[in-house]
Amino acid sequence: MSADKTKYTEEQYLEVDEYQPRTGGGKIANYLDQRVAGTGIVREFGRKVFPDHWTFMFGEVALYSFIILVLSGAFLTFWFDPSMSTTRYSGAYAPLQGLEMSSAYATALELSFDVRGGLFMRQLHHWAALLFVMAMAVHMLRVFFTGAFRKPREVNWLVGATLLMVGMLAGFTGYGLPDEVLSGNGLRIADGTFRAIPVIGTYMSYLIFGGEFPGNEVIPRMYSLHIFIVPALILILIAIHLFLVVVHKHTQYPGPGRTERNVVGYPVGPVYAAKAGGFFFIVAGILALIAGTFQINALWNYGPYDPSPVQAGAQPDWYIGFLEGALRMMPGYIGDISLEFVIPTPWGGNAVATPILLPMAIIGVMFAGMFAWPWIEAWITGDKREHHILDRPRNAPTRTAVGVATVFFYGLMWGMGSNDLIATHFQLSVNDTVYWSWVAFFFGIPLSYILTKRICLALQRKDRETALHGHEAGVIEVSPDGGFSERHKMLSDYELWTLVSYEAPAPSGPQPNAKGKITVAEKLRARLNRMFFEDRVEPVSRDEYLETLEHSHHEPEQLAAASSAGAIESGKHH
Repeated sequence: MSADKTKYTEEQYLEVDEYQPRTGGGKIANYLDQRVAGTGIVREFGRKVFPDHWTFMFGEVALYSFIILVLSGAFLTFWFDPSMSTTRYSGAYAPLQGLEMSSAYATALELSFDVRGGLFMRQLHHWAALLFVMAMAVHMLRVFFTGAFRKPREVNWLVGATLLMVGMLAGFTGYGLPDEVLSGNGLRIADGTFRAIPVIGTYMSYLIFGGEFPGNEVIPRMYSLHIFIVPALILILIAIHLFLVVVHKHTQYPGPGRTERNVVGYPVGPVYAAKAGGFFFIVAGILALIAGTFQINALWNYGPYDPSPVQAGAQPDWYIGFLEGALRMMPGYIGDISLEFVIPTPWGGNAVATPILLPMAIIGVMFAGMFAWPWIEAWITGDKREHHILDRPRNAPTRTAVGVATVFFYGLMWGMGSNDLIATHFQLSVNDTVYWSWVAFFFGIPLSYILTKRICLALQRKDRETALHGHEAGVIEVSPDGGFSERHKMLSDYELWTLVSYEAPAPSGPQPNAKGKITVAEKLRARLNRMFFEDRVEPVSRDEYLETLEHSHHEPEQLAAASSAGAIESGKHH
């Protein structure tokens, strides 16, 4: 809802200028208002309406986690020294006393054992980082499955997707700072990935690490990224995201009174602001409880990083695990054929590490599809309208199936990032886990797509039956001629609206261009459009609903509730 557009007279403006508050707080507020126009800002944004639904809280959780990340990170910067210079440890942790290590690792140990509250703040920072990325990921899934990315929010979808990737980068740069064995193994994998890029890979590695791995510059450079550049990017993206949310107004789920031109909910002030403020302290309290009771990243158990040994069991944070899992899934050989080959060059040849490049290319395609999806779907469906009412995932079965198949692929890579631990804990062969991951890749992804689409269509048919016949009341009636029937309870207007207020477009064939020619691209679009809409369930019409009421077994007072048919009529036109 927009602010009041009332025009004020010159006398009313002069009356405001002459107003003198009596209290000290009022004088301060009036002083600031006259110089920064705070009243107009509060009037504009304080009356902004936001819908009240639990799925909208994931974005808030991400925002509050980031605030806690910034606060806890500021505390850690007072003691952490991002230097790779060698020192001899003399802190409180006896098993490592006298051992040579980098200053980064030594100050990380100091934070854990010698600084009051340091271990708590380290763990709070780490848990908040995990929750930050998780909340963003779940928020993006909610936006995708409900169709909130459609016009006019395509740009905001790009902002959110970029924010998710920048958040992962923030986690990775922070993960490598302590310079212990766990983070060192992660940097070693990153170095190998850089080196796999033909021609320029080696130069990229030397530039990032300041020489041959592990070099002497990577931690100071990652530190600059982690505390300056990446947080600044996140803040800018959050500001753009919130600005676009205000500009476009908030999406909402279908229901009585909710249309494409309004928002039903609570204003920011005072209701939503009070709820959001309380929710921030709930998130902060839960994170503090977890940080104080559940240990994470016990870096003193690993020791300082040494690039010479190769160690098993090292696991990245969950949001980076899919990258390592993709590498573990890819074989180096198919039979006796090596997947690595050499490109002849004047300087003697350049190796192409296909087992590394191919998984990264597949992941790149996945992320490119995520960024481009709003335009891909709009092109396939031909839908150029604005959308402010969300879809129920079951009512967009093809989109939901694509999303579930992608999540399955991500989960498969994520699980394979721990295939060595899976093998040791369940007494399996590591090679067998890789073989079965191939089976899941080639058969599990299409199967998850097919099953999801079938389940969505089945749920639509169930909704149609419920809309027509109501809920089973559990009462069996016997007719005079001995027949048995079950009594049904009619739906409320709200329930009925939710079940019928969706569209089921029919497939559209190829359309000729201005020259009357059907292009190859248009033929492809028509095929994809048919795949999108060929399997569909029509929502209940008003005539069907009234006809069912006439022949159903309802109480007389329930039949009087046939005004609910108006919900169907309105639901189809919202």
